[in-house]
Amino acid sequence: MTSRTEDVVEILLVEDNPGDVRLTKEALVQLSIETTTHVAIDGDEALQFLSRRNRSDTESLPDIVLLDLNLPRMGGLEVLEALADESLLARIPVVVLTSSDTTEDIVESYELAANAYLTKPTDPTEYTEMVEALAHFWFEQAALPPMSP
Repeated sequence: MTSRTEDVVEILLVEDNPGDVRLTKEALVQLSIETTTHVAIDGDEALQFLSRRNRSDTESLPDIVLLDLNLPRMGGLEVLEALADESLLARIPVVVLTSSDTTEDIVESYELAANAYLTKPTDPTEYTEMVEALAHFWFEQAALPPMSP
């Protein structure tokens, strides 16, 4: 088990709903872990962000991607597909964080190598608790792969 508490955890939040962006950021600020959250509002923007960082400096890639599936332009499943095609980007843990609870979306997300699938609660307090639990697991309990090749 590797603890991430000494480092700043870089997060890419791919989310087009401003309310969910706000709730996620507010939950992350409450943590004892220092985080930096980058927001992309659609799949195209997320892939541009990751490609730019991939080319410039592997150390600047995010530690984790929180990915909504229901996005404008390029959806979350297409993002998962694109990440799987790039060996370095495929190492980044991806947690699907979406309102969809359809079996098809769950199965397809895991087939495309999502590391976890969480359905967003509608209650803001439950949403905050879920983000805190997710952060505790991924940033304090789980061992994350190094981004250096």
